[in-house]
Amino acid sequence: MSDGLHIERYERNWIWVGIITLVIFAAAILIAGFALGFQVPGDYQRVDPQTVAQQGPFADPGIREVSPGNYEAWIIARTWTFTPKDITVPVGSKITFYVTSVDVQHGFKLEGTNINMMVVPGQVSTLEASFDTPGVYDYICTEFCGAGHAAMFGSLTVEG
Repeated sequence: MSDGLHIERYERNWIWVGIITLVIFAAAILIAGFALGFQVPGDYQRVDPQTVAQQGPFADPGIREVSPGNYEAWIIARTWTFTPKDITVPVGSKITFYVTSVDVQHGFKLEGTNINMMVVPGQVSTLEASFDTPGVYDYICTEFCGAGHAAMFGSLTVEG
């Protein structure tokens, strides 16, 4: 009859280190997802990148108020520029961002928020955020898109 599984103390300690590390990582993911409100960008819809700028809301990109205090920002990313480059909303606004690309893969990061998404041609990515503090929130491209990548930026102004 066996006395059970025998593991060296050194190996058992490393097993516990691995288990504790996994528990810490799982807790961090749960806290980020539920307590801090991290979002995963949604795939709103598929579009034809060749014609998206001529139809629907992307034909006239910009900010639209859909109800008091609720806005939609329709943004097109194309080689080295965002359209529109500047957006202005009042303090207390909730904005849903709809972003697509017409040429290559770009990124869209709104500094000072948890908005950071990949912008892929043929796909409309979406995230939302609330703005209770006045200020200027810059948005930048986070995926290298060519020689003029560093000049690809815009700004969201929240007025008090």
